[in-house]
Amino acid sequence: MSETRSYPLNAWYAAAWDTDIGKTLLARTICDTAVVLYRRRDGSVAALEDACWHRQAPLSMGRLDGDNVVCGYHGLVFNGDGRCVRMPSQETLNPSACVRSFPVVERHRHIWLWMGDPALADPSRVPDLHWNDDPAWAGDGRTIHAKCNYRLVVDNLMDLTHETFVHGSSLGNDAIAEAAFESTHNERYAYITRWMKNIDPPPFWASQLGKPGKVDRWQIIRFEPPGTVTIDVGVAPVGTGAPEGDRGAGVNGFVLNTMTPETESTTHYFWNFCRGYRLGEQRLTNEIRDAITRVFGEDELMFAAQQKGIERNPHRGFNNLNIDAGSLWARRLIQQMVEAERPRSRLAAE
Repeated sequence: MSETRSYPLNAWYAAAWDTDIGKTLLARTICDTAVVLYRRRDGSVAALEDACWHRQAPLSMGRLDGDNVVCGYHGLVFNGDGRCVRMPSQETLNPSACVRSFPVVERHRHIWLWMGDPALADPSRVPDLHWNDDPAWAGDGRTIHAKCNYRLVVDNLMDLTHETFVHGSSLGNDAIAEAAFESTHNERYAYITRWMKNIDPPPFWASQLGKPGKVDRWQIIRFEPPGTVTIDVGVAPVGTGAPEGDRGAGVNGFVLNTMTPETESTTHYFWNFCRGYRLGEQRLTNEIRDAITRVFGEDELMFAAQQKGIERNPHRGFNNLNIDAGSLWARRLIQQMVEAERPRSRLAAE
């Protein structure tokens, strides 16, 4: 693993949706580490490094036997804690025969893994995405395999002025690029707040509101390092009090995003859109999910092109504008976590 990695290890990362994990072996790469995941018979999730102790064969090429994984190469059997419990052709087990296991928390419809020091794996630090399974909200999402470094997705979500240019037929209009915004931060979060008052709603929001006329629109973005962004979004008829806190005449949603590094140039991007209106309409849930899938497909193309440009020009670096305030603070919070894990001797040498 590179010593110049862009991601911290002492953090909770979404590895899958809860529905992705069943009584079969799922192989996934998280933070440049091959992992195999599965459900035990009691429903809990086990996560092991996907490499057999014996000859490094991927355990994901084996099979489940109850709560144990049987290596598909020579038949060694490992339990959910990574301990070898059976070796073919011998009764004595080598005490060193184990594979790494990872702390797991299942919460908010995601399976979260801790890739760093297991002694530091505090479940209370799992990012708050409670809207995913809160009965007061309805929605659905998908997974994007983004061909870029995870921080580029964070940058994209922290600066939504790109909607004007990338998503002009759905979410964007000139008001986003022209509206003032407020950037704040603390030790744990970075925020961007943008209000667009007395504007024409873009097509998506006009259809959701279902009322003619101008609107007040909001985007309140919260970043939690290393890779979770929640965006409070919505519109209300102009003058009905939304900027003052009364959203009752409008429609409100949350765009929930959590990005997990697969490698330095690829990302598992889990997203969901949850709405606080028309909760019982599954058809609407499907329509919004499919519409946003198309919108985010436009982002996917930009991510991949941007990553290629960075790789072609590795020494060029970025230039920043005022609109990058949220992205810059997000990257600073990430870098603080990365530097906290670097050996002290190396830091002193620098």
